[in-house]
Amino acid sequence: MPDELEKFSCVVPSRTIEPLIAELAGTFKDIAGFSVLVLQVEAVLPEIPELEELSSSPSGERKPPSKLEVFFTRDRISTNELYDDIEASLVLRPNYLLTVVLSALIAALGMRSGQTAVVIGAMIIAPLLGPTMAMAMAATLGDRSLGRRSMVTLTVGILAALAFTFALGMFIEVDPLVAELRNRTIVHPADIALALACGAAGVLAFSQGASLSLVGVMIAVALVPPIAAAGLFFGSGEHILGFRALFLLATNLVCINVAGIVTFLVQGLPPRNWRITSGIFLIWLAILLLFIGLVGGRFAIGGNSPLFSNVTSSAAGTPAAR
Repeated sequence: MPDELEKFSCVVPSRTIEPLIAELAGTFKDIAGFSVLVLQVEAVLPEIPELEELSSSPSGERKPPSKLEVFFTRDRISTNELYDDIEASLVLRPNYLLTVVLSALIAALGMRSGQTAVVIGAMIIAPLLGPTMAMAMAATLGDRSLGRRSMVTLTVGILAALAFTFALGMFIEVDPLVAELRNRTIVHPADIALALACGAAGVLAFSQGASLSLVGVMIAVALVPPIAAAGLFFGSGEHILGFRALFLLATNLVCINVAGIVTFLVQGLPPRNWRITSGIFLIWLAILLLFIGLVGGRFAIGGNSPLFSNVTSSAAGTPAAR
């Protein structure tokens, strides 16, 4: 190579990329010009035997991986690749805010008119994958910087969507009894299961290097509709229903993080500090258990608490409910 550099290329299974990069960085990080470029290989001819067969040493210097090591080193892209995939989505660009606002407005209009297909279309364009996945990834790795950036990006996006759907709710008629809106005001156990499944499936697909648009739909299905519904309700004066939609949003966000951390760990993402990772996970889990307790007690306190009362009684004074 130019400048007296040397280039080495190798083909390795996906599950070995993580330890390989760590070993190379530990050995050559102080050498000027050192870099590692990871590319996905679609096909190799002729076929290459498994790495374990190639690396087995007759002298016994390196032991073959145990079944436990093989299980926790899944076929996923490396941590460096995850960082690269998620980095661009954490920058607060005008396009990010514009897309978040447009997706929330489309979802709000779709729910108001009861058009499920329009709501699904809003989820496809919602750019909430990056900050949401980054929160779970930061908690798993114990990366405080990544966690702060993801929280700022996600919070700004949510506030922007709430502000514009709030303005929309002030100028259009909102019927709280429309099924698409009513469903965002009550948290059912099925909603918790859905959010957990979305978080786990999203992380599983993301760690495999799947299409970001596909993974984004899994995350947006749990976040965009509650945000849009809350903005509409607040704008139309239905504050209790707005807070209930925000409760659904908070529940979904907690579920995504709990499922995301667990799935990242199962995928073999190595925490930098287990104390930080376990502490953050226990906090998220405690919040989730609190929310589950509130959902479980909804029917017991529904007649006395306006926050958990029936949507019909909450909207009884509106023209649409008469």
